[in-house]
Amino acid sequence: MSELITAELVDVDLAAETKQTAARSLAERMVAAGRVTDLDGFLADVAAREAQMPTGLDGGIGIPHCRSEHVTAPTLAFGRSARGIDFGAPDGPADLIFLIAAPAGADDDHLTILSALARRLMDAEFTDALRAERDPAAVAALIRGEEAPAPAGATGAPEAAGEVPAAAAPEAAGEVPAAAAPFRIVAVTSCPTGIAHTYMAAESLQKAGEAAGVDVVVETQGSAGFTRLDPGVIAAADAVILAHDVEVREKDRFAGKPTVDVGVKAAINRPAELIADVRGKAARGETTAAAAATAPMDTGAPGDHFGTRLRKWLMTGVSYMVPFVAAGGLLIALAFAIGGYEINSAPSVAEHFVWTEAASWAALLFQTGGAAFGFLVPVLAGYIAYGMVDRPGLVPGFVGGAIAVTINAGFLGGLAAGLIAGAVVMAIQRVRVPAVLRGVMPVVVIPLISAAVVGFLMFIVVGKPIASLQKAMTDWLSGLSGGNAVLLGVLLGLMMCFDLGGPVNKVAYAFAVGGLATPTDGSLKVMAAVMAAGMVPPLGMALATTVRAKLFTKAEQDNGKAAWVLGASFISEGAIPFAAADPLRVIPSAMAGGAVTGALSMAFGATLRAPHGGIFVVPLIGGPLVYLLAIAAGTVVTAGLVVLLKSRRKPAGSAATAPAAPEAADPKVPAAA
Repeated sequence: MSELITAELVDVDLAAETKQTAARSLAERMVAAGRVTDLDGFLADVAAREAQMPTGLDGGIGIPHCRSEHVTAPTLAFGRSARGIDFGAPDGPADLIFLIAAPAGADDDHLTILSALARRLMDAEFTDALRAERDPAAVAALIRGEEAPAPAGATGAPEAAGEVPAAAAPEAAGEVPAAAAPFRIVAVTSCPTGIAHTYMAAESLQKAGEAAGVDVVVETQGSAGFTRLDPGVIAAADAVILAHDVEVREKDRFAGKPTVDVGVKAAINRPAELIADVRGKAARGETTAAAAATAPMDTGAPGDHFGTRLRKWLMTGVSYMVPFVAAGGLLIALAFAIGGYEINSAPSVAEHFVWTEAASWAALLFQTGGAAFGFLVPVLAGYIAYGMVDRPGLVPGFVGGAIAVTINAGFLGGLAAGLIAGAVVMAIQRVRVPAVLRGVMPVVVIPLISAAVVGFLMFIVVGKPIASLQKAMTDWLSGLSGGNAVLLGVLLGLMMCFDLGGPVNKVAYAFAVGGLATPTDGSLKVMAAVMAAGMVPPLGMALATTVRAKLFTKAEQDNGKAAWVLGASFISEGAIPFAAADPLRVIPSAMAGGAVTGALSMAFGATLRAPHGGIFVVPLIGGPLVYLLAIAAGTVVTAGLVVLLKSRRKPAGSAATAPAAPEAADPKVPAAA
């Protein structure tokens, strides 16, 4: 780790009070050392990573980290805080802060070096020594592994194994009866970035296994790839622990074994509890009946409440449904463009098709698009259930979705069918079955029982009330006019621009896409308003950086150039770098522009059948000129407000020099995290 940290990158008296100011203080040292080329751009990447999941760990440790194109070489900066800084750890503030910076293209060697620190942080003697040492050079040497921790009797400390003496393993193993082989666990750990939490969770599980006399073999699935566990090791394992915040790759390798499925921080904070839990499942004979039968989205991580899991399940269904909406909607829109709206009454092209007639080609496009649309609700329901229980949920989910179409329950029926299917499969999987039946559970028993139960519930119990509710909502959308339509446009515009691709944005988008499952004039207007408003934040920031470049840093000016393309493509996330650096000015400005655009789009009566595409589907939009006018108006409003608010912050021109404004930037960052 000799190239990762030097004395200049160590601050033993870190004076920061928040995680944002701490990151800035340590990042400034990286800039001075030539390891970071753009301070604000790098801090925006750190804030974006922090927003995914807090980086505080039990034991007073904070590890903000990210990959960034502004990092020239793998770098580590260390700060020690006397008062403690809140990084979101369950046990309180952190006094040891490690800022880890990896280049955007960091390879496996870099990740191996960075993970070495993460593993050593699990050694109490190592962290105690960091708290005691006053000399920055000695601290850097200690982190590099060139000096052993000071406490007496700490043999083998550089290997971060001091907590478990070498001779302790036989005694620990002795707790298991001599005639019995050690209990064997295979585990997978993974976090979104794959730099720190992944490896800390692996180390924590392995050390807890040593203490309990259990063999634990871990596969770390970092973002740069992973090395698969030997199939023989998996086959010989008695149980499985999956500690992950991103989807476990090739999860079906672990089918049929007792499994604990949690978030990655659970493995860091309570590994012994997880080992005890999975041993209990093995003792009770609880196994996964199907490949990846544990729910991939239901991680059970601390703080991952039911509402969060529900949103993930619904978004899984919507994400799989969108390609069908895109294909079907664009085909239908092209059909209308070629053959006019009367093409919807054309006879089947399977029976009547004339190669030389444009109307026949238009009918072909319309009927193909209609076939794609026919899959919307079944795909939505099937993949909501898939998000809950993986592949066992597909059959009952698709069956329930198809029934929702049959009884005219529409989009709402698909939502209900998916959730019901997932819940039914979950219930079946909790039933203990004889070993002889476990092999047929995933291919016969679960599909049979779950499909029958979902069919009964959708046809007899909940289907008709949902169909009535769906009809009421469709009639309401179809009847929107005047002030009501404008108010809905304002609300949708605000939601689309509030968190720039986050949960609120996704709720508005899912509402609009769901309306395309049963397209009416009202639902097509909603889709148009949602996409128009979602284009405004990046376009507004691009315009602002163009007309008043001096108010923005060099990195923001560069981001503004890319934001033109991102906004035009309906990628709201293009405004995130600006919002992360200055949320109190950027987000309200974006929301104001989005509200104006949503209101104007609804007032103009613009319609849209495609769920995505930005300006590239404008020729297929109903009322394209007024639609573009609505987007332009919102863009101008957003840009104007941002320029006004930034101009009032300080004299013009001073914001262009990033190092001169850390105090001004500090209070703004917490809202973005």
